[in-house]
Amino acid sequence: MIAVVQRVTEASVTIEDQVKSHISKGLLILLGIEEADNQEDIDWLVRKTSNLRIFNDEEEVMNKSLLDVDGEALVVSQFTLHASTKKGNRPSYIKAAKPEIAIPLYETFVGALSLTLDQEVKTGEFGADMQVALVNDGPVTILVDTKNKL
Repeated sequence: MIAVVQRVTEASVTIEDQVKSHISKGLLILLGIEEADNQEDIDWLVRKTSNLRIFNDEEEVMNKSLLDVDGEALVVSQFTLHASTKKGNRPSYIKAAKPEIAIPLYETFVGALSLTLDQEVKTGEFGADMQVALVNDGPVTILVDTKNKL
């Protein structure tokens, strides 16, 4: 799994001119799932994203996690994170998981993150044409890859 984690003051997902989800202070997580991903990747990524110390403390030092600031989370599936651009100019998405594999993993990730945060995690809609709006705070953007844990 690859996650692009962005610290936001607000973020939303709009589908067919209707706002599906909106959060205030928290994290927008763009999530790419590949065929090889499993429960171990989910568990590790939930721990990592909920505990990333990327929110400012009282001294304006990034020292607090999403859990510490009681922030919200918005998770949006994004298969294009697994794009390969090695050959030619048209990206290949061969590593991205097919929906029958990706959807259950995506839903499991969202559920596990909801339990960890003890609140509903907002989502986009898997496979939909979505417009994602955000105000990136900082800006702070972190790339997290479960296949590169060291």
